[in-house]
Amino acid sequence: MSTSFAATGAPSLSRQRVVLLTLLAMTAFAGNSLLCRQALKHTSIDPATFTTLRIASGALVLWLIVRLRTATGSDNGRWRSALALFFYAAAFSFAYVSLSAATGALLLFGAVQATMIGIGLARGERLSARQLAGLLLALAGLAGLLLPGLSAPPLVGAVLMLLAGVAWGAYSLLGKGAGDPTRVTAGNFLRAVPLAISLSLLLMPAASWDSAGAIYALLSGALASGVGYAVWYTALRGLTATGAATVQLTVPVIAAAGGVVLLGEPVTLRLVLASIAILGGVWLVIAGKRQAGR
Repeated sequence: MSTSFAATGAPSLSRQRVVLLTLLAMTAFAGNSLLCRQALKHTSIDPATFTTLRIASGALVLWLIVRLRTATGSDNGRWRSALALFFYAAAFSFAYVSLSAATGALLLFGAVQATMIGIGLARGERLSARQLAGLLLALAGLAGLLLPGLSAPPLVGAVLMLLAGVAWGAYSLLGKGAGDPTRVTAGNFLRAVPLAISLSLLLMPAASWDSAGAIYALLSGALASGVGYAVWYTALRGLTATGAATVQLTVPVIAAAGGVVLLGEPVTLRLVLASIAILGGVWLVIAGKRQAGR
């Protein structure tokens, strides 16, 4: 997950703590894919109910974290950001009805990065030859993953996950420079709750309750999302922008490993090659930014 919230003026962290917090945050972000896929494949909970429980529990945990902190502030989110957050979470859930955890995480990551890079280009940013090659490589990896074939992901699920990535990329850019990131995120989650409830009410005829699925949704919202984002924003105090972007390359890898070990998902040659192209291409773009900043 890429995030662009501004860092706060909190005290610096030790290197060991930054590493630990970063590892926990990346594991939490990958955990969202694993929990969502587990719930929607192995339980009867419907994706709209999963989305509502995830957003509501994430909002509650983030609100509690903000209330327990001594820092004060008045920025409680924006409706535009809340809408992007809701659209991401809903599309994410519906996509995982058919996608594997690894494929979903890779598509999401690729779409987030492509969206943010594309918007940057539209705003006048320029890519070096190395960065352009990286972008083309990443896009080729996405295209190769989606090409028809026996190992191609289901089209509807793939499109939904790509849309989820576009929504999250937009959410990240909308939050750039928004102030205290945990407070802003808590506000956005709270604003997204009525949107999620409205979706559940709209799809009530197709609703299906499952206790185990509900637990997975609550874990996804409270721990993987709420606590995960709070931990990540803390870790960002000790990371450079390039470092933060680079470590996020590990999220699809962690999700893929978790899918194999915990969910028994297969790893296809197509997925491996697409992963190398997408993650390698994004790394070339990030590395190009680091060199340009010297």
